[in-house]
Amino acid sequence: MKTLQIFQVDAFTSQLFKGNPAAVCPLETWLPDDLMQKIAAENNLSETAFIVPRGNEFELRWFTPVSEIPLCGHATLASAFVLFECLGNKQNEITFHSMSGALMVRREESKFVLDLPSEMPNRIESTTQIEHALKIKPVEVHAGKRKLMVVLKNQSEVQTVAPDFKLIKELPHEGVIITSRGDTVDFVSRFFVPKMGIDEDPVTGSAHTLLTPYWSKQLNKTALSALQISARGGELVCRLKNDRVDMVGHAKLYLKGEIFIS
Repeated sequence: MKTLQIFQVDAFTSQLFKGNPAAVCPLETWLPDDLMQKIAAENNLSETAFIVPRGNEFELRWFTPVSEIPLCGHATLASAFVLFECLGNKQNEITFHSMSGALMVRREESKFVLDLPSEMPNRIESTTQIEHALKIKPVEVHAGKRKLMVVLKNQSEVQTVAPDFKLIKELPHEGVIITSRGDTVDFVSRFFVPKMGIDEDPVTGSAHTLLTPYWSKQLNKTALSALQISARGGELVCRLKNDRVDMVGHAKLYLKGEIFIS
């Protein structure tokens, strides 16, 4: 019988039961891919992160309940939290090697700063397929490499969208971000990703790699306050730095335990 450590962390929040929960499994060496996928499916969270030491740095992979993905912000933040707060890592900054290159997380007082590559979305024409899936007419539509970003009139519209997840699955994108200027923050968003086994992701770091460059240009500022207004909700400060984005947030430990594998 083999045992593995597991931690569950609520990321991008200072309150338990808010933000986005991620499972984190520290490993000594990589498990078979199919076993990591089964663990992620069993956890049934938006992401399960697996970390393996590489000298003083770490390798990092992320799995949704149905597949491995190339980038996940909140589970990267959760992984750094586990190393800093649970496993006694004494460094001020942790470097993760991933499918999206080197990602850094550093302490900033009681918060953590996640450094991710930014992505400038390209404006495209809206389609009836997009409008039927979201049941609303967008102000603008933009496409990233894997995600669609839809701009709406105001925060109220973002809050009240009730999408058709079956139709969203049929769109040629990994998922759909909806966004607008915020009432009390610079911008708000939600993210729908039923193709990955998650109808609505609570807080999405990777979505903010598109949102930050867009809203930075719209608002003519490089430091922006953001809310992801899902049912759980999440708070971020995003700082654009050329082709990178710093995302600042808190995290809270929910559980730690063991996985038993025959």
